Amino acid sequence: MVEDDPDIALALRLLFSRAGYEVAHAADGRSGLKEAYAEHPDLVVLDVGLPEMDGWQVLERLRDVSDVPVLVLTAHGQEAEKVRGLRGGADDYLTKPFANNELLARVEALLRRSSTGQNSWASQIYDDGLVHLDPTKRRVYVKGDEKRLTPTEFRLLNALVRHAGAVLSPNQLLTQAWDDPTGIGQERVKFAVLRLRRKLGWSDPEESPIESVRGFGYRYRRPGGEA
Repeated sequence: MVEDDPDIALALRLLFSRAGYEVAHAADGRSGLKEAYAEHPDLVVLDVGLPEMDGWQVLERLRDVSDVPVLVLTAHGQEAEKVRGLRGGADDYLTKPFANNELLARVEALLRRSSTGQNSWASQIYDDGLVHLDPTKRRVYVKGDEKRLTPTEFRLLNALVRHAGAVLSPNQLLTQAWDDPTGIGQERVKFAVLRLRRKLGWSDPEESPIESVRGFGYRYRRPGGEA
């Protein structure tokens, strides 16, 4: 549960606890994301208006590593907000104020649909024999050697390997790798990719599995050239 209003958080904790659920709570977006990485919950109840990192950013980061069910709570009732949440990967959407029974019913339905709570947290580590990437521990290994990356570089590599074989445009990479992509030009992506290649030991463009596709963007090729 990621909710910054202490009164709402307390009410939700009591509601879920009495319904038999084990509840972990975070009061801001960054803490919520860290808690989710550590605890691997069966479901996330996510407020949108959060400090540090808003709910949309938390949802995006969660979708990079897991298909855990996410129920979005927001004070905004506009149709555009609902559409944004569902398109961003939310599984359900509830506007404040809401009825407790409706919230519990939606939670129960999401848990039933998520194959008895078995989501992809257990398989979140990426390993293709060349790159081993662990989102929970924030560690990257290339041929067994650990590489130290900045948070942005880590998210950039994560986006590329999770979409191996597909070409990602600079705008797509900006959205997935930068905390605040607004005002950041596409040239920033070019230089970030160059730095990432160097850190991973792939300075030679001909040998690098991170390819530049002129006029389109960048692509990661798995060993052997498989998509």
